[in-house]
Amino acid sequence: MESDAGVTVQVCYCSPVHQYLRELRVPDEATVQDAIELSGILNDIPELDLEYAKVGIYSKIKSLTTRIKPNDRIEIYRPLQVDPMVARRTRANRRKT
Repeated sequence: MESDAGVTVQVCYCSPVHQYLRELRVPDEATVQDAIELSGILNDIPELDLEYAKVGIYSKIKSLTTRIKPNDRIEIYRPLQVDPMVARRTRANRRKT
């Protein structure tokens, strides 16, 4: 018989070529890092390094030690390719010409 202990969460990560979304059950006291490790994403995407990646829950930046709650969506963010201020300035300059 399967135990009802634990909480259900989602772990997601998107790269330019890969979308990863996995729903899983984790222990009640699990952290963001625990859920990411249990999801298997680190095996599926070996170039992903939690030491440098930012993580969050529902678009709010969190630490790897944050305790998760039922139905949390844990997101692993890629680094920005272009600073948003630079991108806006470039678009504005293009419109002027």
